[in-house]
Formats: sequence, C-alpha cells, structure tokens
Amino acid sequence: MNFLRVSKITRQAGNDLVLKDIDFLQQQFKKIAIAGETGSGKSTLLKIIAGIVQPTSGEVWFKNERVLGPEEKLIPGHKGIGYLSQHFELRNNYRVEELLEMANKIPVEEADLIFDVCRIKHLLKRKTDQLSGGEKQRIATARLLITSPELLLLDEPFSNLDIVHKKILKAVIDDISEKLKITCIMISHDPLDTLSWAEEILVMKGGEIIQKGTPAEIYRWPANEYVAGLFGTYNIIDSQLALAMTALPAEASSKHVFTRPEDFKIVATEEKAVIGEVNKILFFGGHYELEVVADETLINIKTGDCKVAVGDLVYVSLSLPGLWQF
Repeated sequence: MNFLRVSKITRQAGNDLVLKDIDFLQQQFKKIAIAGETGSGKSTLLKIIAGIVQPTSGEVWFKNERVLGPEEKLIPGHKGIGYLSQHFELRNNYRVEELLEMANKIPVEEADLIFDVCRIKHLLKRKTDQLSGGEKQRIATARLLITSPELLLLDEPFSNLDIVHKKILKAVIDDISEKLKITCIMISHDPLDTLSWAEEILVMKGGEIIQKGTPAEIYRWPANEYVAGLFGTYNIIDSQLALAMTALPAEASSKHVFTRPEDFKIVATEEKAVIGEVNKILFFGGHYELEVVADETLINIKTGDCKVAVGDLVYVSLSLPGLWQF
C-alpha cells in the first residue's frame, strides 16, 4: 500500500495553468522536500494534498482513500493530514494553554510529549502577544499535532525566523519524525534546509516537476541550470578548460560542463592545473569563497582556509569523479 499517491494533478486558475500532471508516491516515514522558485506551484500542491484546494483534474490518495477537495465536502481537509501554512494565525490575548485546549481530549502523556517535542512547556501560561515569531510557530505546530495527523505538510516553516529559532524548529521537525512517527513533506527555499533533511527532493518549475532524486543526485547532477541554481553556487565552464584542470581523459562531448565551488582546489604545482588571478575573497565563518579569473572565465571556489590575497596568481585544479554536462 502506498502511503500517499499523487496522480496526474492539474490545477487551472482562469487562463493560468498552476499545476500540470503532478505525479509522485510517498512511503510512510519517507521525508520529501519540494523545491522551486516563487510561483512554481509548491504551496498549491500541498493545499491540494491537504484537501483544502480543489484540483482541476487528477487525484490524491492517502492510505487507499481518495482525498476530497473543498468542492466535494462541507468542511475542507482530510482526516490524518495536517497542513501548516507559512501564514498561520494565533488569536490575540489568549494564553497558550487556552489555544491548546484540545490537548485535554488526548491522554496527558501524549499531550506532554507534543509539548516537549515542540519545546513549549515553559510558554503555556504566556499570552500570545508575549511570544516571539519562532515561539508562535512552534505553538501553531503543537496545535496541529494535537489533532494526531499521520502526514504533516510544512509550507516554508523557517520563513522569517532568526537563526536561533530556526535551529530550534529544525530540531522540532526532526523530533516530529523520530519521536512522534509522523511522515512529513516540507517546502523550503533554503537549499541547506532541504539538502540536509530530505530523503527525496521534487524540483518544480512552472507548475511541473522537472526533476526527482535524492539530495546528492539533485545537488551533484542537476537537470539544468535552474535546478543547479536552486541548490547553491555553481560554475559552468568550458569543457577544455575543465579537462586542463583534471586528470580525467578527454571525453567531454559538449562545450560546457557543470561544477560546484568545492570541486576546485588551489594547488602548488601547475601539473593538471591552470593559472588564474584572485578577484575576490569572501569569508563565511567555516569556509572562504574565492572568485578566480582563469582563461577569461570566472570560477567560484570554496575552500576551508585561505592563504592568498586579492590580485595573487594561483594554480587551480579540478577534482571530479566525472564531468557533468546538461
């Protein structure tokens, strides 16, 4: 039995095709992330899965039961599926424990576990106007978890959070999977969130899924420049320049190849290397990113240390298991 099956989902809004023939399967406990530019259809897809937006055609099946849209039932939504919008709201001038009054309908130990997972026990007596954005996000999450969903849909859960509250919420989402045994689908625009969390990534553009794969596959072997750009800095360089920097045999079949900044190294010898001039140095705490101009080509390089200065001439080599060409 497939836990979730999304089959040929299309959504038409006026003359605009918001989604087109979306197909994918999700097994229970498998973590799926959906990535794509703004307007690619990610949120609409989640809302259709949740049963709160009606598809124009196609079907969603959850545990062998079809998810009905809002045009097919009186109260939108589907039992067992929870959707957490990035635009959630909490009522003003209420204590947190009042907002979570539904917790009284489940066993005390279950409620306590949810409060522990969401890191909100110390907030129960506070009023909503005394909470930070990150605290409100965790309370909204707890309120949804009290309804005992088996599938949780997270729409940009980290948006507008500072780094401290984002780290806490990441731990909460991990515990939702590990301690509460709830399957999750998440949308996030930050590639670091997506790559480190997901087991499978669906990349969307213009209402279509244009690539599916593991985080490593999507990052190392993107289908095109659009996918490459969603997951961080990249280089498209002339194939002959790439071959001059690597020990690989000359098998490049196209004019350009794809690389990531960490594929390059600054080396001491000119063997299997090209000479370039350091154009810029950026420090990111745990690493440096250099811009080097070699053979009139700008190359982005990621390195753990930096012993060069802007204007220096350096030898650059390329370490790749193979040359990836779109």
